Amino acid sequence: MHATRQTYQAINLALFDFDGTLCRSDSFTGFIFYTLSKRHIMRQGLKILPWIQAYYFKLYTAHQMRPKLFSAMFKDSNAKNIHSMAEQYAHLLVHQLNPELLRRLRQHQAQGDDVVIVSASIDLYLEPFCRLLGVDLICTETEVHQGKLSGFYSSPDCSCEQKKLRIQEKYTLTDYQSVYAYGNSYEDLEMFSLADYCYMVGEDAELPTLEPIKKLA
Repeated sequence: MHATRQTYQAINLALFDFDGTLCRSDSFTGFIFYTLSKRHIMRQGLKILPWIQAYYFKLYTAHQMRPKLFSAMFKDSNAKNIHSMAEQYAHLLVHQLNPELLRRLRQHQAQGDDVVIVSASIDLYLEPFCRLLGVDLICTETEVHQGKLSGFYSSPDCSCEQKKLRIQEKYTLTDYQSVYAYGNSYEDLEMFSLADYCYMVGEDAELPTLEPIKKLA
């Protein structure tokens, strides 16, 4: 007598925002202070001080500020050196994660779900970070030209509608049993519109229940 073979429906897709969600800190600001000298940060910061002030007075949005800040801080930096420091920084980020959401990420992995970090933060440190956790990545991508960071992005800032578009480009959502999304701000709302289950840090009291994988007939 042969054992009955069990076939399972497509696994779930779990989408995690990074800063303020999976990571408790502002990873991009942390990366600036980890890789660059205080003198350089102060000098470059003064050059864009009006935009920094406008951002803090909420006259300038985060997705407008991030490219300007990246350009001011990293333009013409040696790409090899920055990538090396980014690898080191990625290991530090592992210790700055929200324990509850890290457990949820591991639960998704344990039941075979596809797990993706979807972030407006940059690829320089998120790529090695995602390798450490064994998850996929959709994020803002940076440009290298002749061995140096150009100071520009090679993709749009991955926030708001861009999160939704990039997810749809990379994944066929109908292949999955359910889509889960975890975020912490208005920049995640477009991503939430794709999900069956959502969790907003600071607003929702409990994480959504994980549904077991359903068997196909």
